[in-house]
Amino acid sequence: MIERRAFDSLGSASYGWLDARYHFSFGQYRDPGRVHWGPLRVWNDDAIAPGTGFDPHPHRDMEIITYVRQGAVTHKDALGNEGRTEAGDVQVMSAGTGIVHAEYNREPGETRLFQIWIIPDRAGVAPRWETRHFPKADRAGELVVLASGRAQDAGSGALTIHQDAALLGATLAAGTTVTHRLDGRLAYLVPAAGRLRVNGVDLSARDGAAVRDEPELVIEALEETELLLADLPPMA
Repeated sequence: MIERRAFDSLGSASYGWLDARYHFSFGQYRDPGRVHWGPLRVWNDDAIAPGTGFDPHPHRDMEIITYVRQGAVTHKDALGNEGRTEAGDVQVMSAGTGIVHAEYNREPGETRLFQIWIIPDRAGVAPRWETRHFPKADRAGELVVLASGRAQDAGSGALTIHQDAALLGATLAAGTTVTHRLDGRLAYLVPAAGRLRVNGVDLSARDGAAVRDEPELVIEALEETELLLADLPPMA
């Protein structure tokens, strides 16, 4: 089963400095059919105006992955961490017992990113933050693990999360194909750019696809495509 969630059907909010689309219920957007997908709780598609951002605010017991699509985001938190994550790169924050952080667009142009929240497999871990460079050339034609808590990804160079889940990314030339085994697991797939076909279902840029009961995904790029795939444990 693959449920296509067209970009135009997503929740939305505009605050002047922030334009957001919500794949799952968030803020004032509520859809009882789109609350979570396994432990995947949030997938926000944010556009942040230059010189603005999210002022200091708290989080607790959540694995928060940021994938920057355009521009860069600057992070600062109460633990003393500070850093800048550029387009194509990834940062992970384990909120754990509690953390206060801020995220700003210090760039001259708009920053676009995905904010992905995954419910951890246990509460009360020590909060932490890290960022890592993932060259797009290394993802050409194949799915690369960007963040993971799966045992099979230990030592892969992926950022660590506290959940049996993984975020993978790929860049595909038009007409090329990649496959991904699920074997009873769930997936959530979003093309950041381009168009693709997954098991016969067409997706345009920034559409979502909620996947279950598919042993394998065959992903074909209909044009040059950048995609993200969350590999998730089954729903409890």
